[in-house]
Amino acid sequence: MAELLREGRRTRLAVAVLFWLVVWHLAAVAIGNPGALVGPLDVGAALIRLIPTSVFWLSLASSALRIALGFGIAMVAGSLLGYVAHRSVWADALLAPVFRLARTVPVAVFTILVLMWAGPYGLAVTVPAVMVAPIVYANVREGLQRGDDELRELAELDRATPLRYFTAVTWPSVCPYLVAACNVGVGLAWKAGVSAEVIGLPGGSIGEVLSSAREAAATPEVLAWTVLIVTAAYLCERLVLGVLAVASPEAVHVGEAKARVPVAVAG
Repeated sequence: MAELLREGRRTRLAVAVLFWLVVWHLAAVAIGNPGALVGPLDVGAALIRLIPTSVFWLSLASSALRIALGFGIAMVAGSLLGYVAHRSVWADALLAPVFRLARTVPVAVFTILVLMWAGPYGLAVTVPAVMVAPIVYANVREGLQRGDDELRELAELDRATPLRYFTAVTWPSVCPYLVAACNVGVGLAWKAGVSAEVIGLPGGSIGEVLSSAREAAATPEVLAWTVLIVTAAYLCERLVLGVLAVASPEAVHVGEAKARVPVAVAG
């Protein structure tokens, strides 16, 4: 039964992708202006030209490493601060306005500030970290608050060691919420990181290549890089969820279901 459901989802996804490719092609034909919009065939041809080049691989690797570092910092900082906020009402009160500010400041404004403080090469690390950390923080705090009270009491009565308490109580409570955060956070990290690079223009980055293509009015290349960024974000998301699945397979299914509803926010 589960296999049939998965096959049905794959079929619907394939039909949806084909539908929007046709819509895209018809829109490009209707507009008739390659400077404004080109069809999927032109973008495919641009991809074929881009992928074998060293510029493509070096730019992708450079940006991916910085974005991954920023995402990793967000995961660690958000998780630790979420735990602290759960344990202390004062910490919760102090951290709430900080994360609310991080969620509401426009990415462009924050990018300019980071560019002034840290230079262009720190952008793709700092901006994704600041954008993703509030999501991780809020989800970890929510997971701890919704933990199994009965299991927690049993562990305390059994005088479980910190490690056993973490593996038996804390991790099962938090992991589904971490999965939900990752479902949103990985794509957000890529979006924020590349947007920051387009403004800061660090050398050898996707943002620099995109900016050069825009200035040259190379619409097929701009859209080809967009397809590549979306693909890279999706593959990174699958990788992160795969790592979490090794630690807690059931939590991944629960967390992906949670990701279909609004992510918890600090407040």
